[in-house]
Amino acid sequence: MERWAGKIAVVTGASSGMGLAIAKALVQNEVIVIGFARRKSKMQSEMQNVKGKSKGKFYACECDITKTESIEQAFQWVKNNFGTVHILVNNAGISSDAKFMDSSRPDWQRLFDVNVLGYIDCTKRAARIMLDSDVEGYIINMNSIAGHYLDTFPGCSLNFYPASKFASVAATEITQKELHGSKIRVTSISPGLVSTEIFDANNFNVKSLMDLPALEAEDIANAVIYVIGTPQRVHITELIIRPLGEVQY
Repeated sequence: MERWAGKIAVVTGASSGMGLAIAKALVQNEVIVIGFARRKSKMQSEMQNVKGKSKGKFYACECDITKTESIEQAFQWVKNNFGTVHILVNNAGISSDAKFMDSSRPDWQRLFDVNVLGYIDCTKRAARIMLDSDVEGYIINMNSIAGHYLDTFPGCSLNFYPASKFASVAATEITQKELHGSKIRVTSISPGLVSTEIFDANNFNVKSLMDLPALEAEDIANAVIYVIGTPQRVHITELIIRPLGEVQY
């Protein structure tokens, strides 16, 4: 990780869960992190006691990744204040356990706005800055085991969340192909069940998940540090992480 010391990382959805854990881990490894989230004050509160080494710092930037103008303004702020971007972690995500027949187009639209279009929009803007700056770059998309296999979590309806994650996995592969030959590496990280507030925030039937094995957010943050820390000659395109004992298909 030494070569990333003092470099600039953008982490979306950095106010809680995996995004917060990833932001903390990067700061502790001397990376300058800009967190994107709607809850700017929560990011500031959560990160105020995080102690990085000499170069590790955190800055909060309010951003709604369902809105193109908000994403554009956020990346322009980063460019104006820091000059470039070296790392992007697309982490912001939402889920739903509403049945297909009990939900409607606005529900499905929001899933895809956050989990797919938000990723693509952030990726395009970060990649353009990286290419224009001619820097070694890294883009990580936090996908999901649900983007590879259906019926991942027994007894729990996921609505069109898996469909959005299948799309996000495909979008990651498209990005890898388009950026092939550049200095930018692109990795999809697909965790199994992770204990985060995403389930509470989306009114999940948590009882159906209580007895299932789960990862912690810090496990995913450690995976991000591992992936980014590999030599430039190494390109990890896909990393699937399951909690021990999770059902495999």
